[in-house]
Amino acid sequence: MTSPLKLSGLTKRYGDTVVVDGLDLELKAGRCHGLLGPNGAGKTTTLRLALGLIAADAGTVDLLGQRLPARAEVARERVGVVPQMDNLDPDFTVRENLQIYGRYFGLSKREMIGRIPALLDFAGLAGKSEALIATLSGGMKRRLTLARALVNDPDLVILDEPTTGLDPQARHLIWQGLRRLMGQGKTLLLTTHFMEEAERLCDDISVIDQGRVIVQGSPRELIQTHIEPHVVEIYGDGLNEWQACGSRHCHRCEQAGETLFCYTQTPSKVVAELAAHPGLRYLHRPANLEDVFLKLTGRDLRD
Repeated sequence: MTSPLKLSGLTKRYGDTVVVDGLDLELKAGRCHGLLGPNGAGKTTTLRLALGLIAADAGTVDLLGQRLPARAEVARERVGVVPQMDNLDPDFTVRENLQIYGRYFGLSKREMIGRIPALLDFAGLAGKSEALIATLSGGMKRRLTLARALVNDPDLVILDEPTTGLDPQARHLIWQGLRRLMGQGKTLLLTTHFMEEAERLCDDISVIDQGRVIVQGSPRELIQTHIEPHVVEIYGDGLNEWQACGSRHCHRCEQAGETLFCYTQTPSKVVAELAAHPGLRYLHRPANLEDVFLKLTGRDLRD
């Protein structure tokens, strides 16, 4: 089956700065692919290149069987995009926002009248058809933006941090909607800073940094390959003394603020050592995708 999106040797420079550096990425149809990376890693530029919104300095982009940028307009007719920031028209109602957006894809008023009820139902906004955008909550606006991306019944949906700024309830509603899209056979490309979100939704993940893909694989594969299976988070009075002595059973330790992260194969032995230090508190948990991400990209703040 042809890949919905294939990037080969993609390079983009701005002046002397290389933003995307020989990047290779290939999506599998009907799956959710996560594109993860710290701020400034090149994610947004990669998405703009993938949509033909900007031209690459080198490499090729094949989007839904079309070579970009020459065939970008044709390819984008079968793509839905959820931007990082909502750009709904505040002067129109929920229904009007969907109806007007459909015109960009050449959909008639009659076609949109037939599609809108299902789109509103998908977004959990069935009773909000005539509501003005200003009256919607942040979660409602985000769900409407997702519904709007589906007006053209796209084969590929690109989601740029779709749940940023939402409370847990709204985030879970959007997760449910995305799973329904995958159940319909659509391909998703997701960028997110929520590692739990990526671990829950993504079949495949590419971590990029400095414009290059540094690892690829399923969430489970990345965790099994790149990180120790257990983490003991340690904090409290006496942490420095305990760290100075070290733990014979910690394979690797990292400190962030007042917390020491102990990565280990034998957590029970670490916990037994901590019993002799009553001033310390700890949390034992399995390793997750965030641990992998921080190991590969570092804990330093990126602006």
